[in-house]
Amino acid sequence: MKIKNIFTSLLIAVVGGLIAVFIYSKFISPKRDVIQAIVNQPVGFAGLSLEGIDSFNFVAAAQHSVEAVVHVKTQSEAQSYNPILEFFYGEHQTQPVVGFGSGVIISSDGYIVTNNHVVEGSKQISVTLNDKREFEAKIIGTDPSTDLALLKIKATDLQYVLWGNSEQLQVGEWVLAVGNPFNLTSTVTAGIVSAKGKNIGIIQDEYRMESFIQTDAAVNRGNSGGALVNVKGELVGITSAIISPSGGYAGISFAVPVSIVQKVVKDFIEFGTVQRAILGVSIQEVTAELAKEKNIKKIEGVLVTEVRTDGAAKDAGIEVGDVITFINGVNINSPAELQEQVSKYRPNDKILVTVKRDDKTKQLEATLRNLQGSTSIVKSGEFNSLLGAHFEELTKQEKTKLGITNGVKITSLSAGKLRTEGVQEGFIITRINNQEVNSVEDVNRLLGEVKGGVYIEGIYPNGVVAYYAFGLK
Repeated sequence: MKIKNIFTSLLIAVVGGLIAVFIYSKFISPKRDVIQAIVNQPVGFAGLSLEGIDSFNFVAAAQHSVEAVVHVKTQSEAQSYNPILEFFYGEHQTQPVVGFGSGVIISSDGYIVTNNHVVEGSKQISVTLNDKREFEAKIIGTDPSTDLALLKIKATDLQYVLWGNSEQLQVGEWVLAVGNPFNLTSTVTAGIVSAKGKNIGIIQDEYRMESFIQTDAAVNRGNSGGALVNVKGELVGITSAIISPSGGYAGISFAVPVSIVQKVVKDFIEFGTVQRAILGVSIQEVTAELAKEKNIKKIEGVLVTEVRTDGAAKDAGIEVGDVITFINGVNINSPAELQEQVSKYRPNDKILVTVKRDDKTKQLEATLRNLQGSTSIVKSGEFNSLLGAHFEELTKQEKTKLGITNGVKITSLSAGKLRTEGVQEGFIITRINNQEVNSVEDVNRLLGEVKGGVYIEGIYPNGVVAYYAFGLK
């Protein structure tokens, strides 16, 4: 009887356990099979195809672009003040300053793109390739307006990066930043394009052109001038800047779009200076407040607030109050986007401008002009003929003797603007229109940006400071 009671109790316990397991699994337990299915399946979003995600090959893109990115080392001079030497000898001391950055090889024969701020004011530039070979580099051209510079080294059969298409780049697309942060060579970081057409106000040049690609690929000091490439390893931008409260990477970096880079490079190689084309309008982004104020029905495009009297827009029939929505079929929604599109062209190029006026769409053809209001192309060296002068960069000794840190010297004068204004041989130009002159390229660039009048500051070898003002036309 006692054994029978024990067996009955065990049977009841087993049955009760089975019932409890059934209730738990049926009504209480989470559905593990569903969770497992989610873990093992790729997560997608409605309307987006997942096809091709596994084909993203960061390794191939990184390996190819690393070989085309170089380490740029610059040497310049900074003037220091020593009161004792100043008192007894009237001399200033100069100290060498070493800078570092990155560059991108764009041709097998040694053309390299970098940032203007990487090489600005440099007296000597050396480039180290990924295979450790070193070369002295020559500056072909610099453009502060886009923060770009073109270098050249004497080498052949170099690996170079292929041009991509920054206009087809989409927000959310993967990109790689390749450069030399903190002097750590051949560094690759990955991120996505987080925005396009960004104007962040970091370029100080009067005619600055900012329409940056924004990305969250990690970029730090030393990355400047490096490559931003897509997953195919094609160049889509030149890394240029970060926004950071601490000076280190804080999640946002910026690159100059390759559409701008290509134009600047072609101009440097063909003409020796950038051909700046302008539409001849002042514009403002259309916001909700502005649309309400101006009775604009749709928030799009940029509002024309001023039309230059001798500009391309005036001749094309563009009027104050027009809303520009497209340039050559490319949608425009900010001043930066309009600048980017126009910057791809040269003076005398024709573009189609789509405007809205009184709720009607008009397509107008504009022939772009240069900063002087004409359609002519200016080659490097042509200003030398116009001015009637030949220039030469100053030596370290000449700068020290005169107590200056920059300038170019007039070595000879013939018939031209300078002689007419009374300028003498030996005059050292230190500033043109309140901007520093450090090289002959600066003279050509600054004069190329002049709209009419030229104001030149400088000093003669005997210490006499002089100023001259005249028109180029």
